[in-house]
Amino acid sequence: MRNIPYSHQSIDANDIRKVAEALKSDWITQGPKVREFEESLAGYCGARFAVAFSSGTAALHAAYSAAGLSNEHEIITSPITFLATANSSLFLGARPVFVDIEANTGNINPLLIDQAITEQTKAIVPVHFSGHPVELDEIGKIAKKYSLLLIEDACHALGAKYKNTTIGDCRYSDMVIFSFHPVKSITTGEGGAVLTNNEEFCNKLIMFRHHGITKDRKIFQNKSDAVGEWYHEMQCLGYNYRLTDIHSALGISQLRKIDRFIQRRREIVEAYAEAFRDNEFFDTPVEKSYAKSAWHLYPIRLKDKYKRTKAEIFAKLRERGLGVQVHYIPVYLQPYYQQLDYKRGLCPNAEDFYQREISIPIYPAMTDEDVNYVIETIFSVFKKI
Repeated sequence: MRNIPYSHQSIDANDIRKVAEALKSDWITQGPKVREFEESLAGYCGARFAVAFSSGTAALHAAYSAAGLSNEHEIITSPITFLATANSSLFLGARPVFVDIEANTGNINPLLIDQAITEQTKAIVPVHFSGHPVELDEIGKIAKKYSLLLIEDACHALGAKYKNTTIGDCRYSDMVIFSFHPVKSITTGEGGAVLTNNEEFCNKLIMFRHHGITKDRKIFQNKSDAVGEWYHEMQCLGYNYRLTDIHSALGISQLRKIDRFIQRRREIVEAYAEAFRDNEFFDTPVEKSYAKSAWHLYPIRLKDKYKRTKAEIFAKLRERGLGVQVHYIPVYLQPYYQQLDYKRGLCPNAEDFYQREISIPIYPAMTDEDVNYVIETIFSVFKKI
């Protein structure tokens, strides 16, 4: 029996060689490879600045800090996301406000955002669920109308495009967050980044990841000529959220292959779409005309007849070697959020999506034989339900 996870990193000999070279260099932690990775990432996406972090969660925390979030503020985001999107606002005392989703994409519904805005709203944080871009043009207009920041959680979406622009170019937003966890478009092991076209945000991000410390003389508050080369300033309360040269060397190598990775994901999607067309068991994910998805996930949605047997279907697929997963339990249904007075029923589409969604395997290293096994196994399981 095969064992095929829902996602998996794709590491080759060249990746290993580049990491080994970094290990043999004079730099182990923050050295020249970090800056090279940042410049490569910014160049690929078309942004002015990229600041690398130790994880996607650290990148979210830093972006929210740079945005000035505090206990006086709210952010508007989606409940269908990994917990870090909302949790990172709680770190700063802000409150996440969850807006319901589009049933077919799993993305936040732009038509519902206006009614969620209050005097405390500081930022809109849409999530490109499964790598499919949200309607950035429409959400950008809302942000501009209310003078709000727009921060994209693009942890699923490196390599995606929106209306022929690259996700990460910050054309519509103030900051964009990426994750480089092993299941993402590329990996650095653990890692993340914030991209921005705003130099002030960039400086704040760099300080935040390094204990709030800066060595940039241009922004020193002490302007004394007597300050020596040793001098540095702690200008805010930051964290140790640094990415290492070792991780960055892997990221540089991975980034050079991203177009090939995305193309392979698209080939798998085409095979799935052909095999699963008009099936009676579940709906397949869409790709809207304005979007070119990164296809981080392939989320099927069970039809009414089968959503009540989701647990059984899930278990049987795993028994047959498919490492399926569910993305996600709506954030506000978690016990911690229930203690914060979020109520079940807040976002009906999100709750229904959760009852239906199963992520089936998709990653670049899948062979055609793997893909065929997934297809055959899924039909075999569903026909016996």
